Amino acid sequence: MPKRSSSDLQHQVGQLLIMGFDGSELSSRLRELLTTLQPGGLILFARNIQSPQQTWELLRDCQHEMQVPLFLGVDMEGGKVDRFRNALSPAPSAAAVAATCDKKVFRQHGRVIGDAVRALGFNVDFAPALDLAFEASRSALASRAVSADPSQTIVYAREFLRGLRDARVLGCGKHFPGLGEAQLDTHYELPTIAKPFKRLWQEDMLPYRRMHRELPFVMVCHATYPSVTRDHTPASLSKKWITEILRNKIGYRGLILSDDLDMGGVLAAARIEQAAVETIRAGTDMFLICQKEENVQPAWEAVLREAERDRKFARRVTEASHRVLKAKKKLLASGFGRPAPTPTKAVVERLQRELWELGEQARLGAFGKEPA
Repeated sequence: MPKRSSSDLQHQVGQLLIMGFDGSELSSRLRELLTTLQPGGLILFARNIQSPQQTWELLRDCQHEMQVPLFLGVDMEGGKVDRFRNALSPAPSAAAVAATCDKKVFRQHGRVIGDAVRALGFNVDFAPALDLAFEASRSALASRAVSADPSQTIVYAREFLRGLRDARVLGCGKHFPGLGEAQLDTHYELPTIAKPFKRLWQEDMLPYRRMHRELPFVMVCHATYPSVTRDHTPASLSKKWITEILRNKIGYRGLILSDDLDMGGVLAAARIEQAAVETIRAGTDMFLICQKEENVQPAWEAVLREAERDRKFARRVTEASHRVLKAKKKLLASGFGRPAPTPTKAVVERLQRELWELGEQARLGAFGKEPA
């Protein structure tokens, strides 16, 4: 077999990276980072988003630096996870929408959020959350989880995803295998969930089992499940969870992502460079580094060095990059990858009106009803 060039391997490693960055425009530093690393995707946060027009131009400028189309992602669940709050109008939370008990409103939630996501230049929404609304996680998840009943969670999530598809936006199920029993917030700490596998399989994993053919992406969380792994390795770094259970036992064939490797949950278990290597080794296809731009290149370099050193790991990198490129060819070559035109004043006003109306519909529709 011919030896791969360093350039080939660099491009393969780049496709495994979804990166966040600082600022609201294409700076010379960001341009250099993009052209050097050629990441597979970008994720923006409120710190990057000043207005619809500025966001659209930023994403367009970033894509112009790339050799391969980007997954352009944002976390837009509504409620407490709403990156467009300052640029448009607030979107209602998943729990508020689910409380209407109306499948049409569930789908409208996905479609209105999807329209906003697409209009600002994105093609991926890292939503919906499939975590169950158990008492243990109430303080951490709050309105992000819609029900303690996995069947009701599936009903909402399916309609939300259909709404996103109506808007030509890709969705993502998270946080596998489930944070419903997590008493700590993985943004800051590493939760230990002692729940036995049988109950996790019947409850927390049921949305993934039932919807595994409907989810373009699945994001794996930073929590430990010692009854399953017999150790305290976070699921995001665990071959048992990612390859044996999600990929092989459940049969998921889409793209598997790590949650943000800048989060305290995973950094309690590994340095970010080690975490980037180990999540790929465990079976993820892409890893996210969202918060600290200075961590992006060291993590990319760590994965590259390990691929140059270890042939088995290099094959894992090749496998993952091929899966990413195949998914891009399938998904982004269709309407999902076709950029929306620059958002006009009329488009922005329509989006603001629809978000406000959706919030009112959720508020009025939930009045006197039991949550879904």
